[in-house]
Amino acid sequence: MRKIFTLFFLLASLPMFAQQWSVKKANDWYAKQPQLVGANFIPSTAINELEMWQADTFDPVTIDRELAWAEGLGMNIMRVFLHNIPYETDKAGFLKRMDEFLSIADKHHIKIMFVLFDSCWNDDPKAGKQMQPKLGVHNSGWARCPGTKMLFDSRTWGRLEDYTKGVIGHFAQDNRVLIWDIFNEPSNSGYMDAVVPLLKKSFEWARAAKPSQPITAGWWHDHPMSNEFMLNNSDIITFHNYRPADDLEKQIIDFQTTYKRPVICTEYMARKHKSTFESCLPIFAKYKVGAINWGLVQGKTNTIYAWDEPMPSGAEPTLWFHDIFRTDGSIYKQSEVEAIKKVTKK
Repeated sequence: MRKIFTLFFLLASLPMFAQQWSVKKANDWYAKQPQLVGANFIPSTAINELEMWQADTFDPVTIDRELAWAEGLGMNIMRVFLHNIPYETDKAGFLKRMDEFLSIADKHHIKIMFVLFDSCWNDDPKAGKQMQPKLGVHNSGWARCPGTKMLFDSRTWGRLEDYTKGVIGHFAQDNRVLIWDIFNEPSNSGYMDAVVPLLKKSFEWARAAKPSQPITAGWWHDHPMSNEFMLNNSDIITFHNYRPADDLEKQIIDFQTTYKRPVICTEYMARKHKSTFESCLPIFAKYKVGAINWGLVQGKTNTIYAWDEPMPSGAEPTLWFHDIFRTDGSIYKQSEVEAIKKVTKK
């Protein structure tokens, strides 16, 4: 009997983390959602996540104006990147700015998918004034989160745990937040297998915060260790696809058939690679797959330029890579707007 009580005590003392949603719960949740159409959003006045969220460069006026343009297209979701540094340097202020951002988005009938970690682009992020854009260079100032130093030093992960639990816990019951995207392209920047320990911890921390919203992290290329973990532990399936519509359709069918869970594409639309609104949106609508393209407004991120084709002159490329609007609100291509509105019924 003593052994039974001892075992019960030990089990009771273990941390109780929420579990992955059942397939039924995920599909019941998704059945209540409209056809999700939106963009990865950063205001045109910010070069990266730090400039977007730090107190001296947070720009609610631009955010309000640009989300109004998205609302005009019928968009109902934005994917938005966070960063641990603004949380660490100004926790209360950061959460307050997030709340203000959510209020602006809600005014425009737009739900938010927040992204907590990201392995892409510039390493060694620092608080304070951010760099100016490099002429004609795609995402020249985007900042990884957390960066290599913290990734390879688990002694610092207590700060990342506090950030994850603090942010998700604060908004865990907030219906303006639709989804938590835990880690963007974790194996990017050559991290590969080395990122998996932090990836797994980030999910553990997110579950511990007990959000009412689903959590996910998305497939982006063939890296078995991270893909297997993400696809088998996400509540909903998310993925990136910058390829033509026939490839996109095959990938959607594969995910829906294999996992039986809701599917959302959290990055697509690269005109140079024939991933376009006109060709892809009908596929998303056919399978009721959420569609979140990269880029809303031409701005300091320079994402009108292709990843692999810098234009040192800073001249406008004839074919934009990403983005829909110019900074004055005019549109890049009318047929794209018509394709978006056809799916959003705007």
